[in-house]
Amino acid sequence: MINKKLHLSVWQFVLASVFVTFSMLQSAAQDLDTSDGEPAMPVEAEAAPEEDTIGDAAAGEKLFKSNCASCHKLYKRATGPALFEVTKRREREWLYKWIKNSAALIASGDAQANEIYNEYGQSNMNAFPNLTNTDIDNILAYTNTPKPVAQVLGPEAQAELAPVDTTMTNNIVLGALALVLVVLIVVLFAVNKTLKRFAEANGIQTEFEDEEAETRTPIWQAFIQNQFLVLVSAVFLLLASAYFAYGALMAVGVDQGYAPVQPIHYSHRIHAGVSQIECKYCHSSVRESKHAGIPSLNVCMNCHKQIAEVANETYQEGINEYGVDYNKEIQKLYAAVGWDEETQSYSGEEEPVRWVRIHNLPDLAYFNHAQHVQAGNIACQTCHGQVQEMEIMYQYSPLTMGWCINCHRETNVDLQGNGYYEEIHKELSEKRGGRQLTIADLGGLECGKCHY
Repeated sequence: MINKKLHLSVWQFVLASVFVTFSMLQSAAQDLDTSDGEPAMPVEAEAAPEEDTIGDAAAGEKLFKSNCASCHKLYKRATGPALFEVTKRREREWLYKWIKNSAALIASGDAQANEIYNEYGQSNMNAFPNLTNTDIDNILAYTNTPKPVAQVLGPEAQAELAPVDTTMTNNIVLGALALVLVVLIVVLFAVNKTLKRFAEANGIQTEFEDEEAETRTPIWQAFIQNQFLVLVSAVFLLLASAYFAYGALMAVGVDQGYAPVQPIHYSHRIHAGVSQIECKYCHSSVRESKHAGIPSLNVCMNCHKQIAEVANETYQEGINEYGVDYNKEIQKLYAAVGWDEETQSYSGEEEPVRWVRIHNLPDLAYFNHAQHVQAGNIACQTCHGQVQEMEIMYQYSPLTMGWCINCHRETNVDLQGNGYYEEIHKELSEKRGGRQLTIADLGGLECGKCHY
């Protein structure tokens, strides 16, 4: 008998076949993923041009936004009536007189003028004597701009614009590859069986008993018998446990990254970033109080009386990138304050908005916003991060004691135009050789500054 080892493990064949199949699957997936799979955006179509084509709509849009947009909208009632296709409801000569001096037209006893005057609570419209008839024609041309609507596509057009659905193709390919894998495993079993028969027929021994296996010491037993390895392992485990336990204890009460879901989605990115609204406009108490404060909803309504809908580009951005319908969030604001869009007045039916606090220091720590923002000239972004880039507000800094102390040690006192520090800087700077003072030099590390 020929004593030769012939290792014909079935699992080796199976593993090899899985590896080959996985390689084929990955290659097929890369071939299939040739398109971005993004659906085509709906095409916006404008209605047929109106017969009244007097004026330049592009120039009128600029004039409208600078003179009329504070009280009027094109497609919705605001402080004044909606102006879309106003030329179909009023004569052009009458509009010239009304826009230039509405008060004089009302005083003349004009029926249309008095009707509008009484309908809108006898509120006088601003006079625009500086606008020429050409300017007004341009504004009226802009008011005839139809509202963009999504084009209604037929079945054939939808089929052409719809993205190619590769799900069916992927399933077919995956099924075929799975079938190939099963066939390959069956073939390998048959080959393995044939090779074993061939070995037995030729007197080749394929399996051997390991005589040394019975006398070999198990690994775990050998490890226990080695005292040095046991000692090193114990020390390593103790150090690792202490490290992770210390990290877990230090994370208690640290809410860095905390971003709760608010009852009304408020985008700091749009307000503080795109619209460049100053932080102190909404958080006005930050100038005089220890708290930044939650803005009252009447501050929001200073703008949103006129802004009931966002621009179409902003709307699509909110839906596609953030999954938020900004227009619905504005409606939540209206419901909270009881604002009626139709009558442009408050109904008196209010609902509380239960905002979720994000930044919260423990009661044992004293922090004064006014002292930092007004006296210290510290920018809001220093502690709160790049708020103007945050769609959802979250806690940017850890707000731990060590973080505050490091800031006091490293931050120089801003003396430019800051009379609060002039006298004290003069005395302390002389004692410290004229170097720039830090917050720590002013007692920023004293316990009583924060813990009183």
